[in-house]
Amino acid sequence: MVNTQRRLAAWLKTKSPDDRRLILARVGFTSDDEITPQDLARLLLQPRAALSLARFCTLPQHQALSAVAWLAAQRHGPLLNLWHDGDPATRAVPRADVLDLLAGSDPALRAHAAATLDALADTALVLPPHDDQVIVSTGVHAHLAEAAGLGRPAAELIRLHFNAPEVHAIAETLGFPKARAREGAEQNVLGLLTDHERVRALLAQAPADAREWLLDIIGHGSQVLTHAYQARGGFGYQQAPKYAFRPGGSGDPNTDWLAAHGLLLPAGQYDTAEVPIEVAVAALGELRVPFAPEPPQPPAGLPDAAGADGSAQAAATAALAQIERVLAACADQPPVLRKAGGLAVRDTKRIAKAAGVAEDVARLWLDLTTQAGLLGLHAEPVPRPKGHRGKLPEPVVSLLPKTEYDDWLKRSPVERLVTIIATWATIPAVYTYWPEEAGTPVALTEPDDPNAVGIRYAVFEALAALPPGKGVSAACLPYVTERAAWHRSHHFAESGADDDLVGAVMREAELLGLVAGGALTGVGRVVRDLLPTGEAWTSPEPALTAALAALLPPAQATAFFQADLTAVVRGMPGPELAELLDDVADRESEGHAVVWRFTASTVRRAFDRGHEAGALLARLAEAAEAPLPQPLEYLIKDTARTHGRVRVVRSGCCIRSDDEALVEELARSQTLRTLGLRKIAPTVLISVAGEEETLTRLRAAGYTPALESETGAAIIERAARRRA
Repeated sequence: MVNTQRRLAAWLKTKSPDDRRLILARVGFTSDDEITPQDLARLLLQPRAALSLARFCTLPQHQALSAVAWLAAQRHGPLLNLWHDGDPATRAVPRADVLDLLAGSDPALRAHAAATLDALADTALVLPPHDDQVIVSTGVHAHLAEAAGLGRPAAELIRLHFNAPEVHAIAETLGFPKARAREGAEQNVLGLLTDHERVRALLAQAPADAREWLLDIIGHGSQVLTHAYQARGGFGYQQAPKYAFRPGGSGDPNTDWLAAHGLLLPAGQYDTAEVPIEVAVAALGELRVPFAPEPPQPPAGLPDAAGADGSAQAAATAALAQIERVLAACADQPPVLRKAGGLAVRDTKRIAKAAGVAEDVARLWLDLTTQAGLLGLHAEPVPRPKGHRGKLPEPVVSLLPKTEYDDWLKRSPVERLVTIIATWATIPAVYTYWPEEAGTPVALTEPDDPNAVGIRYAVFEALAALPPGKGVSAACLPYVTERAAWHRSHHFAESGADDDLVGAVMREAELLGLVAGGALTGVGRVVRDLLPTGEAWTSPEPALTAALAALLPPAQATAFFQADLTAVVRGMPGPELAELLDDVADRESEGHAVVWRFTASTVRRAFDRGHEAGALLARLAEAAEAPLPQPLEYLIKDTARTHGRVRVVRSGCCIRSDDEALVEELARSQTLRTLGLRKIAPTVLISVAGEEETLTRLRAAGYTPALESETGAAIIERAARRRA
């Protein structure tokens, strides 16, 4: 390994520090310190490192690595020890053989295959010296040899998964006379399947649709899901399960024809069949693995995405307002964390109603703002009662705004959105995707999907390939899924991502203004560019700020007040204007313009929060584009005249006496000043302390008070008696 490690370190020295840092990050490590080429080379030759890098491969890159590993297994034998410490160069394969396996004699395809190997060399997956031999690390050999898409030999599949009756049935279909034993029938069948000329002659007699179906299976990895076979024997684990032909067939005549003639055999997994390698070579005319150098192309007839920027602006404006309301709802009445994890569903419903959004959108904003550091969990400590020695109840854990939330509110709309979008781009979760089998959806779940960011990037790449001015509709979602899977084949294969997951990614992007009309917006393109370079994690702010500043109009400091008691802000309101209008009115609609409505209750709310009529009218006049309409002035002044005529006084308890002189004496007593006694009527005092403390203090001062119930009846005090 020393020679390859030394060559790899020398190659890494030619790369820039940023390139080495990106390679290190893709392996799964981040460091502010510079890593030496020698240390990075040592790390990259570990099996796990190569597999981590392979997660970022496109489909043709993955196919090329699998082809190298398969060829090495044929030439050097399978790698039985994953921690094989020999030099990877001992398992090198000729570059020409790799090109033959990927592209055959097609010049254009060979050029694509050569470019794919060069791209893998740039990512340290193909190791130096990058000459006429192809070298890959141990991890690639151990894990990707079986992913080449080449079937196993027919003899192996028949021996493992067929009993004698099935072998005799295939021999009879192929026209052989009935053999006396399985061995004879199997020999006849294998003699045909391993003879390329005889297989091609058989295919010439096959229905045209069956021939096309066979080539399609071979081109997609030699295995296919089918009901052509059913398991023999009982249920449970079997190392080499046996299969029989399903009575009545699979439901597809082409599959049934191939199975009956031995061209499609059981693969060992339930409802999976496999084309033997000899049949694939005969059908193709040469030994080839699936290789798709070009991604799927956008379908014809795509809808126009005219006005996408306008829609994105409205979506971004609405998203910011919704997030602000979600955070405000958490501040007003903090939601509670369930013991099983996640927020209580009733709290999520309440917050969604307060924010005016659907529940899944409310969950998205709750999770995103928590991950962005605007919300945090707070456990209220449970005080231990005096003399209590037992176990205290578990503290109630609530979700509250953090101090960062106050700073975030003071920033410009663009800066606030940068925080949210940067968090969304790199979060390992697709929050609005919640399969039925996952149970009741809840907010505040741990983001732990290792494939989410890769799928998000791949979806954006698929949208970036659309013709200018075109978008995708719901009917085009299969194209997006197929194209995205080409860009990040490992993430899609590992996660089983489908149209539903891709649709959830696109919907979240639409909510944030990154996708509009089925097309990427300018901000969406910036996110796509930031993800593969690693800047999405390290320094996304400059690029996102510039893109959002181009998308969103400047924050507005004024509003247009109308006689129908509404205020309209054309564009996005600044933080001070939004805070003022939110205090005194309710948001009625959002989009290209934000509308607030004034009512008697909203104005009263402003007075409850400390505003005074004169000062409030002055602040509204400063923010008005024209003089305030008279109906609004009348509403504020009329509400101010009635506000506070009835007062609710906070108190710990009340003291009353028919003796007004005694009440006056108590109010002036210096001994009782800690009770904060205040006279609210000639015969009534209020105390800031509770009744027990007030009684104790009065008695200590020489008075003889009696305890009275809410109904006026005297309460007889007795000392508590302890019993066994």
